[in-house]
Amino acid sequence: MIKTTLLVGALLALAGSAAAQPAPGPSPFAPLADRPTCTRAELHAATDAYVEAQRRGDISGLPLDPKAHFLQNMATVDRGAGLWNTRLPVANAISFHDPKRCKTFTQIIVTEGATPYVIGTRLYLNGGKIIRVDSLVTHKGDWLFNANAYLKYSTKEDWGDVPEGQRTAPAEMMRGADAYLTSFNDKFTEVPWGTPCARLEGGAYTNRTGDPNASCNVGIPAGVLYIVNRDYLIDDEKGVINVFCRFGDSRTGMPDSHTFRYVDGKIHAVHTLSVNLTSNPSPQADDNGGIVRMGPPPATRP
Repeated sequence: MIKTTLLVGALLALAGSAAAQPAPGPSPFAPLADRPTCTRAELHAATDAYVEAQRRGDISGLPLDPKAHFLQNMATVDRGAGLWNTRLPVANAISFHDPKRCKTFTQIIVTEGATPYVIGTRLYLNGGKIIRVDSLVTHKGDWLFNANAYLKYSTKEDWGDVPEGQRTAPAEMMRGADAYLTSFNDKFTEVPWGTPCARLEGGAYTNRTGDPNASCNVGIPAGVLYIVNRDYLIDDEKGVINVFCRFGDSRTGMPDSHTFRYVDGKIHAVHTLSVNLTSNPSPQADDNGGIVRMGPPPATRP
């Protein structure tokens, strides 16, 4: 998080009620199966089918459970209302798979066509069927959005398999991800940052010069901001933990995805997607990953 008064104020405005901890209560978006079953092969087949479905604008080829639950930007939608029904020219897609929790996460970048997007989609499986499709759809007006910059820097990074001797235990990945998210309300929390490290946040990038000593320890906004409703996916082969969460209120706070890449027990890359549900303007990134202005309120949601 880049430390400027402009960004701090904008983040707090977009997050909603951030000054006080939200009242406890069950999340309406809890997993549909407490102990799902799946294989890694089923997860890979599902993400391959999902990316192709987004290219075609037709999810009928996915192994959907008849009672599958569909969400977009953390709100329940009809199957026919999601962006997955729109044919998109996918410029880049990467996927991560968690055979323990039976979840996948796919990052899709769209730079051409009428509307650029960066999309983060979770698929939840059980018994070979997709029981939930959960997409975060970001576009112009969302937090630091720029699809061109997201494509530019995402494709320069290594998100492939981590050699076995450099892999991080899943419990340590969860501890580190939680430490970072908790640092927004407890500034004494220690985060296991590695070097080099870069953050790609909506389109803003913290290491545009390719500095081999770059750090992600660039500061946290002042004040208290609770990050709640944390839902985890861990791909130990790729050293990745993805967290779906909300900034602020547990039901109305800013929907967010944070993806952390670990090597040798340290975080070396972070990708974030944050959806602006308010009518407040959000800072935007330029094509080079810098922050240039306060942007307009979000465009009409798909």
